Parts: sequence; C-alpha cells; structure tokens
Amino acid sequence: MIKEDDKNKQRAEEALKKYDKESNTAEYRGLIAKFITALSITFSVFQLYTAVFGVLDAQLQRAVHLGFGLSLVYLLYPMRQSWVKKGLHPIDAVLAFLGAAAPAYILIEYKELVMRSGITTSMDFAIGLTGVLLVIEATRRVVGLPMLCVVLLFLVYAFAGPYMPGIMAHRGLTPEQLVGHLFYTTEGIFGIPLGVSSTFIFLFILFGAYLESTGLGKFFIDLANAIAGWASGGPAKVAVLSSGLMGTVSGSSVANVAGTGSFTIPMMKKLGYDKEFAGAVEAAASTGGQLMPPVMGAAAFLMAEFVGLPYIEIVKAAVIPAVLYFSGVWLGVHFEAKRKKLQGIPRSELPKVWELFKERGHLAIPLIVIVYLLVSGYTPMRAALFAIVLSIAASFLRKSTRMKPIEIIRGLEKGAKAVLGVLVACASAGIIIGVVTKTGAGLKLASALLSFAGGIMLPTMFFTMITALLLGMGVPTTANYVITSTIAAPALVQMNIPVLAAHMFVFYFGIIADVTPPVALAAYAGSAISGGNPLKTGVNASKLAIAAFIIPYIFVLSPVLLMIDATPLNLIYSLVTAIFGMVALSSSLIGYLIADMRFIERLILFVSGLLMIIPEVMTDVIGLIVLAACIFLQRKRNNL
Repeated sequence: MIKEDDKNKQRAEEALKKYDKESNTAEYRGLIAKFITALSITFSVFQLYTAVFGVLDAQLQRAVHLGFGLSLVYLLYPMRQSWVKKGLHPIDAVLAFLGAAAPAYILIEYKELVMRSGITTSMDFAIGLTGVLLVIEATRRVVGLPMLCVVLLFLVYAFAGPYMPGIMAHRGLTPEQLVGHLFYTTEGIFGIPLGVSSTFIFLFILFGAYLESTGLGKFFIDLANAIAGWASGGPAKVAVLSSGLMGTVSGSSVANVAGTGSFTIPMMKKLGYDKEFAGAVEAAASTGGQLMPPVMGAAAFLMAEFVGLPYIEIVKAAVIPAVLYFSGVWLGVHFEAKRKKLQGIPRSELPKVWELFKERGHLAIPLIVIVYLLVSGYTPMRAALFAIVLSIAASFLRKSTRMKPIEIIRGLEKGAKAVLGVLVACASAGIIIGVVTKTGAGLKLASALLSFAGGIMLPTMFFTMITALLLGMGVPTTANYVITSTIAAPALVQMNIPVLAAHMFVFYFGIIADVTPPVALAAYAGSAISGGNPLKTGVNASKLAIAAFIIPYIFVLSPVLLMIDATPLNLIYSLVTAIFGMVALSSSLIGYLIADMRFIERLILFVSGLLMIIPEVMTDVIGLIVLAACIFLQRKRNNL
C-alpha cells in the first residue's frame, strides 16, 4: 500500500505535468538519454564559459543559445508522448537537427550577412523561414496553445495590414521582408528577450537548480514550520512563508505549487481548512513568489532591459508591493483560521529555528551574497555567476549537505533543461516584437486603447488590466510580460505615468492571471493536489491575492510605493497605513475581524481598506477611524 506522503507527491507530479507544459518532458533510456545529457551539459558549459570570459557578439551569442535550446526542445518534447516508448522518433530527430542548423547558419555566414544587411537571398529566406517555423512549433510544444495563438495572430496582422480598418492599417509585409526582419536582425527572434535569456536569465535558472539540489527548498519549509507552524492556522502560514521564500529561486507558480504544495496542502487539510481554501493558499502564495525580491523570475530581468534601469532598481521598486501582497495572503489565512477556530501544531512537534540554522543555515548564504552583490553594483550576470560557485561551495560546509561530483554535473543538466520554457517564450515573444516594430503596431494599439478609454486615466488602467489578465491566461509570465509591455504599457506611458510604474502594472496583472478564473493554472494545480473544485479554488485564491488587484492601481497613482521620489518618512508612513488597509480588506473578504461580521460591516471595511492603501493623509485618517470603530462595535456586540 502506497503511503500518504507518496500519494501527495504523486498528485503534485501529475498536477505539474498537467498544468505546466514545461515540466512534461520525455524520459528516454540508453544512448539517446546519454546524448541529451551530454548536450544539456555542453549547453550549460557554453553559458558559463561566456559568462566568465565574455559573451560573443549579440547575434552570435543568441544564435548559439537558440540552437542548443531548439535541439533540446525537439528531443525532450516529442510531437506525441506515445512515440517515446519506441525511442526517439525520426521526425523529432530531424527537427532537432534543423533546430541546431538554422541558427548555426548565422554563425557560419555571419560576416556575409552583415555585409548584405537588409538584402535576403533565396538561401537566407529558406533557412530563416525554417528557423521561424521551428520557433513556432517549439512554442506549441513547450509554452502551449494560448501563446501560439497570439504569435499567429500577430503574423497574420503583418500580412493583413492593407485590409485592416482605421488606425490599425499598415502597408503590409512581404514574406521576404518579414523573415529577414525576424531572423536576421536583433529586433525579432534574436531581440532583447532572447538576449536576456542568453545571458543572466540562464545563469539565475542554473543558480536556482543548484540551490534546489542542495536541499534549500526543504530548509525553507522546515524554517517556515519553526517560525509559524505553532500559530493559529499554522500550516497555512507555513505555506505562505515557504512559497514566498521558494519564489526567490523559482520562476514558475505552477512548479512552486507542486514543489511546496505536496507538503503544505495535506497539512492544511488535516488541520481543518477546506480543500478549496487549502489549494488556494498554496496557489496565491506560490504565484506571489514571482513578485518576491531579490530574484523575481525572468520577466523582472526583461523589465530592467525594457525600462533601461539597473536590475537592483527593479528589485527595490518591488519590495513594498511584495510585502503588501504577502501581508494580504497571510492575513487572509489568519482570519480564516480564527473564524474556523483552527489551532497550530504543538511547538514540541516542530523543528527549532536555531538548530535549523546550525544544521542547514549555510545553504542560504548564496541568497544573502547575491543580494549584497546586486546592491553593490555588480551586474546580474556577474552576481549570478558568483552565486552559482558559492552555492556549490556552501554545500561543502557540512557533510550532510555536501554535493557529490555527479550532483554538480547533474546541476548543469538540470539548469539547461529548466531554461527551455523561458528560452522558447523569449524567442516567440521576439516574433511579436518583430511584427510590432516593423508595422508600428505598438503605438497603434496604445492609441486604440486610449481612444477606447476616452483618454481618462482610470478607464485606461482598467482596460490595460483586462488586457494583461486575458493575455496572461495560460501564457507564461515571461512571454506575457513581453506582450503586455509591448501592447498595453505604452498606453499608460502616454498618460505621463512613470515608465517603471507602467511596466510594473502590467507585470503584476500578467502574473496574477495564474490565480484568476476561468484559466487559473496555479489554482488548478493546487486543486489537483487538494482534491478540491478548481473553480472554487480559483475564486478563493483571487480573494487571498486581493492586494495584487489593488496595489498596482495605487502605485500608478502614487509611485511612492515603488520608491519613486520617496523619502524614508513617507515610505514608512505609506507602508504602515497600507498594511492596516490590508487588515481591513482581508478581514472583509473572509468575513471575520475579531468576530464574525455582518454584510454591511464587510462592505464598510472593504472601502476603509481601500482608503488606507491610498497614501493620502485624509483617506488614511478616515480608514483608520472606520477600522477602529468596527473593532469597538464587534467587541461590544460579542462582549469581548
């Protein structure tokens, strides 16, 4: 009979494969498996070599990166899973070869291509078209149909320009013009997204792979248990803490749900939380992990490039919104625990914080160092490189965590495979950017959005939010951010909103799409582990993630929350009052503050919470008075 823990892990693995296409790779045996391993290790070695000794010219670096990536994609993501039982199918083998050959053409003919820049020969066109089609098929296999549909829609728009109505019309492109722009310039497939992927995104993902190999994830879960397991509703708070910590090294909300959810969701159910609520807590916390500095997923690195700011500035801007987000989730599980009178785990059954740090605290050293290096002005690429070396070295400080030589090699393999989803998303996003830059669609779409909103700030923000949520449903965060920053963010920038605030706005809503019904992949993964209803789990997760639906509006209207033109005093003031606002909002959504609430109380508290999140003295005073009045009336009514 299978043990309960094994069943939970099995459910988590099944949920990961079902809702995260990037994790659904083929498993071969024999010579093919060895070849894939060797190719993966070589890929990682190339990336480390260029990180140490200097990257190649932009297009060459990106071409090698794409060549390795496409080959591995067609080897690891077969056209049909049923083919895997018979070994590598000839079709996948041919596509893997072409995936390496098409970018290799750029390496071989680089000087000739530069000399005849803008002129596409028949051979150039044939190979470029092959490369574009290979990226599109890789998108279907790894990223999924939603992203594929968006890419195809933009390709159709590239040719259909003369037939488009009004502002969206353009002269149209010939196949030669489009292929030449997408495959032989740095404004298409080999644009900024793939450039970022081919440098520090790869290194940060490799860093995450080594941290996972050292057992840091288990340390985070045990540490969260030691800190919060004893509190009211302890296991749910453990889920919030551990998922937030894991979010610093994980770039996928679904993978985060599967990783920590296999431990935390059964604990929450055992304590007395509903199945839907247990799955929702893990989904909301894991999704928020991508908002948690210092490592916020691949999209944050892209944002630094698009906005033109050092990565550390993106991290600083994300701190207060992330604190408010996790405060909201934490308060939600706290009030739900109080409402259901759920107790924590006895302290005698929990690990001790000091003992944990003595045994495994050294595993967190690389995270501390990487923050120091980023703050000190090191480039993300150099900081990640040092952190990779340090994560291996730190594991040797104690015998119980020491990595074996084979584990170090496997880390190279794991990192190369983990980057494939981001790599393909960046390449396909490059197709979208290429069409946008060649046709001028970005400004056209921004103007259309502004026109639809009547040029008024709040409606423009609302329609931008809807656009980001719709595009984010089923689309990985990286690709979603590229699309929304290209289409929706310019509309906000045209209204004189700071560029960083505009990009952070679409970044937030692109991420929160993972818990927003009807397509809420993180919530669905949580429900698969908990056995709850997916839609109810999504609704509960949206309630817990309420901060992510509100905070972006606030930091656009008042960028002080992003530390833009902020002083220490008004920063502390804004943070404290906003946390009080989250208390009011979370309690109103759960229906419990210090006792069960009536509907009118919930409504009033919701409004007061919004008032306190807005960083204005008058709104804060009104909100605090209303919150204090509600507490006083509840205490009086319940004789507390």
